[in-house]
Amino acid sequence: MALSGPRPDPGSAADPLDRVHELVTRYSDPHASVARLLCDGHPADAVAYTVVEPDLSATVLTYGRLKTDSERFAAALAGLGVGPGDRVATLMGKSVDYLVALLAIWRLGAVTVPLFTAFAPPAIALRLLASDTKVVICDAPQRAKLAPGADIPADAAWRVVVSGGTGHTGDLRFADLLDAHAPGHPAVALGGDAPLVHIFTSGTTGRPKGVVVPTAAIAGFRLYAEYGCGVSEDDVFWNAADPGWAYGLYFGVIASLSLGVPSVLLHSGFSAGLTWQVMDTLGVTNFTAAPTVYRSLRASGVPVPAGLALRRASSAGEPLTPEINAWAEEAFGIQVHDHYGQTEAGMLVNNHQLPSLRSPVRPGSMGHPMPGWSLRVLYEDRDEIAPTGTVGRIAADLGASPLAWFKGYEGDPVKSAEKFSPDGRWYYTGDVGRVDEEGYFHFSSRDDDVIIMAGYRIGPFEVESVLVTHPAVVECAVVAAPDEVRGEVLEAYVVLQEGAEASDQLTSELQQLVKTRFAAHAYPRTVHFTDQLPKTPSGKIQRFVLRQQRRTDQANPNGPAHPTNLTNPTAPTAPTDPGTHA
Repeated sequence: MALSGPRPDPGSAADPLDRVHELVTRYSDPHASVARLLCDGHPADAVAYTVVEPDLSATVLTYGRLKTDSERFAAALAGLGVGPGDRVATLMGKSVDYLVALLAIWRLGAVTVPLFTAFAPPAIALRLLASDTKVVICDAPQRAKLAPGADIPADAAWRVVVSGGTGHTGDLRFADLLDAHAPGHPAVALGGDAPLVHIFTSGTTGRPKGVVVPTAAIAGFRLYAEYGCGVSEDDVFWNAADPGWAYGLYFGVIASLSLGVPSVLLHSGFSAGLTWQVMDTLGVTNFTAAPTVYRSLRASGVPVPAGLALRRASSAGEPLTPEINAWAEEAFGIQVHDHYGQTEAGMLVNNHQLPSLRSPVRPGSMGHPMPGWSLRVLYEDRDEIAPTGTVGRIAADLGASPLAWFKGYEGDPVKSAEKFSPDGRWYYTGDVGRVDEEGYFHFSSRDDDVIIMAGYRIGPFEVESVLVTHPAVVECAVVAAPDEVRGEVLEAYVVLQEGAEASDQLTSELQQLVKTRFAAHAYPRTVHFTDQLPKTPSGKIQRFVLRQQRRTDQANPNGPAHPTNLTNPTAPTAPTDPGTHA
């Protein structure tokens, strides 16, 4: 069932910056039409997506069908009063209806508000109310989350459209709306400044903040697919991240549609066996996912099918620890290229897969800045470029970064101001790292995750990268705990492989590993063995939850010293789909 069909040339230029200029000009054009750029301009018989079910049955969606059905659904939404700039939320899994809904929203010049299907009602309500959503399109199993209650108002202003079921009294059915309207609804052309997506940050360390993504941002999304993932015209591309989050939506949907390359959507939760089956059956050549997916594949023990067509693999969302590549090269013969980006910017730094930009992968490095972005490491306490090798704040020089599009958080001028230098030159990523002599960037931590122990600044990722090399460790997180003498000390929370047992001996081995592989002063003074780590719904480890838990334990010395399970009351501890991330 390998995919085939005509594919437009995604394009390349001898000078990468020429390509940057070309795409910035295209997607910033004052007459740009999203529906034409992402759908109508491709050959009608070209494959847009193959949507795969858990039993490996599949629906092949061509651009012709996507155009026709999205025109019909756009007419239906227009009949509900949706027009340019209106917000339409999607609480949907990875399905044909989801893709049709997106194109219909953009055909009208409306704005999609993505909602992750693992969200509980409080998270959904926050986003719907903050975005002033007009219509919610949801899968039938998600409908109950929109029922009036403590979080969802009884007099909610939005209409509800249900896909795949009957819904509640007053709801509209997706299929009925399609049947009731004819194709031919025109695509508006609002230009590059028009909003495309209203997404919310994952809220790792605080309340989620609204980010409005303009049409012009598609230039950077597409360039990441070309440069970072190395997607070419003969690829079958699969971004396994959930489109309820930035990486899945920006690069698994928008970038893919901009390229016109056949892509894959798996309408299912994660399983290692199914992931390998989809790769094998569809002939996937280019795959990208969060580190959680690779860790889960590695830990599953499910054998890799012989003869995979896979030739490029990428990772983003959290730093990729080096042991994954040692496994990947042995398991399926290629390296996984680590990439770094943000909801507010798209992708910034990559171990680029495009041959003309490719450099040797360095363990623990996220690569080089993507053409179109100028990144620097600034001192901790002032906006001056720090010397090579210095750990400091990663920032983008906006005047030299034509791919930058973020202007601030919607309705939050205080938080917006914190992202930029007073003179407007720098965009602060909020991350800490360093750059080496050959221009490779190395992630250290989020600003608020840095550990300062006896005057030493220690990034938890560097310690975590060592700990996960131990054969008994699946994943871990390192945090600071208050200490009367040193101010802070390192403590590690470790999830063990199945069959491995926590012990004083294992604790000593892990401590010694850090001493010998990283730095003697940076070993974890305490190792907590836990069943799972607290995570956002997008799969990012929430170190701040661990820090809060540790402070609680220290304040209550009669409590358990080594918790066996840590949970975050505001978010699931593990994502439904480990491919999701923000």
